[in-house]
Amino acid sequence: GTEYIAYSDDGTGKQNSTMLVQVPATFNPANACIVTGTSSGSRGVYGAIGSSGEWGLKNGCAVAYTDKGTGTGIHDLQNNTVNGQNGVRTDAATAGKNSNFTSDLSGAELAAFNAANPNRFAVKHAHSQQNPEKDWGKWTLQSVEFAYFVLNEKYGDLARDGVTHLKKLVPSNTIVIASSVSNGAGSALAAAEQDTQGLISGVAVAEPEVQLAPDSRLSVRRGATTLVGTGKPLYDYFTLANLLQPCAALVSPTTNAFNTVNATIATNRCAALKANNLVTGTTTAEQAASAMAALVAAGWQRESDVLQASHYSFATLSVGLTYANTYGRFSAKDNLCGYSFAATGATGAPAPLAPAALATSFGASNGVPPTIGINIVNNLSVGGPLLDAVSLSAGNVQDYNIAGALCMRELFTGTSANAVRVQQGIKEVARSANLRGKPALIVQGRADTLLPVAFTGRPYYGMNQIVEGAASKLSYIEVTNAQHFDAFLGFPGYAERLVPLHRYFIQAMDQMYANLKSGAALPASQVVRTVPRGLTGAVANPITIANVPPIQTKPAAADQITFANNVLTIAD
Repeated sequence: GTEYIAYSDDGTGKQNSTMLVQVPATFNPANACIVTGTSSGSRGVYGAIGSSGEWGLKNGCAVAYTDKGTGTGIHDLQNNTVNGQNGVRTDAATAGKNSNFTSDLSGAELAAFNAANPNRFAVKHAHSQQNPEKDWGKWTLQSVEFAYFVLNEKYGDLARDGVTHLKKLVPSNTIVIASSVSNGAGSALAAAEQDTQGLISGVAVAEPEVQLAPDSRLSVRRGATTLVGTGKPLYDYFTLANLLQPCAALVSPTTNAFNTVNATIATNRCAALKANNLVTGTTTAEQAASAMAALVAAGWQRESDVLQASHYSFATLSVGLTYANTYGRFSAKDNLCGYSFAATGATGAPAPLAPAALATSFGASNGVPPTIGINIVNNLSVGGPLLDAVSLSAGNVQDYNIAGALCMRELFTGTSANAVRVQQGIKEVARSANLRGKPALIVQGRADTLLPVAFTGRPYYGMNQIVEGAASKLSYIEVTNAQHFDAFLGFPGYAERLVPLHRYFIQAMDQMYANLKSGAALPASQVVRTVPRGLTGAVANPITIANVPPIQTKPAAADQITFANNVLTIAD
């Protein structure tokens, strides 16, 4: 097939949201379809090629990708090099407005920053000062428009001038499925909400990062637990997890899935939480139990308990710090809450990054440090900047930098000038849950520990029922024994407990296409009850169809998710 790439920008060169359209050789204009592939996480423009991109290409659809303004853009501040649109590293001045991202520092500011903070990096999602999440729907819709342009240039008949092409493919004869996973999925939902031109035919997404305006009308009930409202903003639950997870990891350190949390440092975190009246208990065990109970009370499902430790090690701080910076539109020079990004040496001190790692950053980085050797540094560590995980708090205590974690939390709960900036940015990204009557499927794992169902899929579905009422065509599918990162199934403790959610994402895509193509019925909202693989000795058993039963068009009564009188009831 053929690939086309372009930027979307306002002329400043500061947005430079990359768009890319892949048209497979199997594309048939008489049976036209487009699938969106907005990148998940903070990845580059190819970030959804393994999810909605794969499905689209294998089904003969054009795929409309965008990095939604967060794609890999790493500014080496020490050497003043950046990523170009094609990923190649170049001098920032030479790249100019064609840079994927250049930090907004004057020459004098850059020199002063480097003198005080050598070997540091600015990263696009964190430091673009654009809060791009507010525009993720817009970027996704623009990628669809770009796809239509490409397809009509390729297949449209020539106009009388012999140069321009007529519009052959339009929404009335083309199926467009807005899709992706994680915050790419949230982008698809935002695009559907904002689609006033009828560009999108339907939506099929998995594990969406989506935030709603507060609304106390909604209640969500599972078993004996009822939560009122529309969940928590992402920054709220990430900063809460960042405080509590290291301590909570000590509840069951031998049974946690892939536990790499240092027990001694986590014990000190428990003590620091107690000193700040954030947990109760006199012993470490009691404090750990209090931390875990606080996570569950906030909305994490009990199925997430054994996953909290691994998520702290691999995701929580990195995501939380990125969003703290982006919501408040902070620059790298602000060193928000004393954090910065740098490669670190054997002692944990900032050090130059290997040139080879930086050269491959466009392909290898996920856009959120730690990545490609760029780590999170605590500038305020006793004795000088150190790798955050081993940095020293007051009294030369290692406690996973309690001061940094408290500072990040204050940005959500407090009234400081920086907190006001962050809270304003959070308000800008709230969604409406009004999908304009479009058929839609949301698939999410019940054990999702990164984007818990209580804060994302469940309240979005519930608010959609309130907002759209009988016009709603959204179904919510919750899969037991499934979580956010299918790649983590390669970690110890994951494979025997959990099944791949991707199997259900693919099925949702198949069902949405069949609905749009031939009117096949979409499944009703339901819980899909999977069966863990278990172990034979120390090896996870092979997965079979019995482990991952399909989504049912008409689920059994015990598996139904229902909505009535503003109460969403999740089958337990």
